[in-house]
Amino acid sequence: MKKQEVKYTKASKGNRSMLMGAAFLMATSAIGPGFLTQTTVFTQQLTASFGFVILISILLDIFAQTNVWRIIAVSEKRGQDIANMVLPGLGYVLAVLIVMGGLAFNIGNIAGAGLGFQVITGIDPRIGAAISAVIAILIFVIKEAGKAMDRFTQIAGFVMIGLMLYVAISTAPPVGEAALRTFVPKEIDILSIVTLVGGTVGGYIVFAGGHRLLDAGIKGKDALPQVTKSSVFGILITSVMRVALFLAVLGVVSKGLQIDPANPPASVFQLASGNVGYKMFGIIMWAAAITSVIGAAYTSVSFFKTFSPKIEQNQRGIIIGFIALSTICFVTIGRPVNILVLVGAINALILPLALGTLLVAAYKKDIVGDYRHPFFLTVSGAFVVVIMALMGGYTIINEIPKLWS
Repeated sequence: MKKQEVKYTKASKGNRSMLMGAAFLMATSAIGPGFLTQTTVFTQQLTASFGFVILISILLDIFAQTNVWRIIAVSEKRGQDIANMVLPGLGYVLAVLIVMGGLAFNIGNIAGAGLGFQVITGIDPRIGAAISAVIAILIFVIKEAGKAMDRFTQIAGFVMIGLMLYVAISTAPPVGEAALRTFVPKEIDILSIVTLVGGTVGGYIVFAGGHRLLDAGIKGKDALPQVTKSSVFGILITSVMRVALFLAVLGVVSKGLQIDPANPPASVFQLASGNVGYKMFGIIMWAAAITSVIGAAYTSVSFFKTFSPKIEQNQRGIIIGFIALSTICFVTIGRPVNILVLVGAINALILPLALGTLLVAAYKKDIVGDYRHPFFLTVSGAFVVVIMALMGGYTIINEIPKLWS
C-alpha cells in the first residue's frame, strides 16, 4: 500500500509536533558522549573564552543546517538522491561515507549508554549497553515507530537540559566573565571551532531532521518557513545544552578544583553535586548516548532506503540490525580507538562534501524547480564548506598517519 503523505498546513498541530520531533532528533543525535567530553575538555583549556568558540560554532551550524534542510525540503528528495542528480554516483559515495561514520560512532554511542547505565545502577557496562540496545530496538518495533522516536527524543532532550541547567547553576560560574569573553576572547582556537561544528552538524547529523521531515511528508516550498524554523530550533536546543555544560565546567574550573582526566564530564558533575551529581551524569550520559544510537541508526539507513524498494520495505528490520551490529561490536571487541579516530576524520570531510553538493543542487532547475535559494545562505554555506574542507584535509594529511606509525 502506498504511504499516505501528510499535507503541509501551517495550522496543523500534527505538523508542529513533527517539526519539533525533527528538531529534537537532530539535537539529541548531536548530543552524544563525544559532545559531553569535547565541551568539558575545551572549557578546561580555554576557560571563559570557550564562549566565543560556542558562539561562532552556533552561527556556522545554523548556516550549514538551514541550507541542507531547505534544499532537501524544496527538492523533496533525500541527500543521496540529490547528490546522484548533481553527479551520477556521488550519492552512493556519500551514502557509504555516512553509513561508515554512523556505524563506527554508534559503537561509541552504545559504549556511552553502557557507561551511563553503570553509573546509574552499578552493573557491567557491556550488560548496560545490551539493555540500552534492546530499548532502542523496541522503539522501532512499535507500529508508530516515527512518533515513538519523536516522543522519546523530546523527553530525553528535556531531561538532559533540565539536569544540565541544575548543575550549571549549582557550580555558580562567573557568568559576567563568560559573557564578556564570548565577544572579547583572550584566546581563539580554530581547531575547537571546527571540532564543535563537525560534532554538531557533521556526518549523518545534519541530515537527520531533514530526512525525518521527508518521511513525515512535510516538504515543498510552502513548508520552507517552518522547516527553516525547525532547523534553527534544533541547533538552539543543542546550544542550550552546550552553554549549560560550559558554565558548569567553568564554575568548577574557576574554583581551582581538579577535573579527573580519565572521565572529565563525570568528574565535573561529581565535583559540583557530589554523589547526586554523579548519578545525574549517568542519566545524562545514558540519555545522550541512547538518543544518538537512535538518530545514527535511523539516518544511516535512510541513506540507502531509496536505492532499492526491498530496503525501503524492510527499513525497520535494517535499522534494528544496525543497532544490533553496533552492540555486538562493542560487547565483543570494545571500541576500536584507531578506527573511530580514522572514521571521525573522514566524517569531518562529509559536511563540506554534502553541503557543497546541495548548494550546487540549489541552482539546478531539474532538482529544485523554480525555487530561488537566498544568496546570503549560499554565501554562508560556501564559507562553511571551505573552512571545514581545509581543516578536515589538514587532519587527514597530518594527524591520521600518526595513528599507524
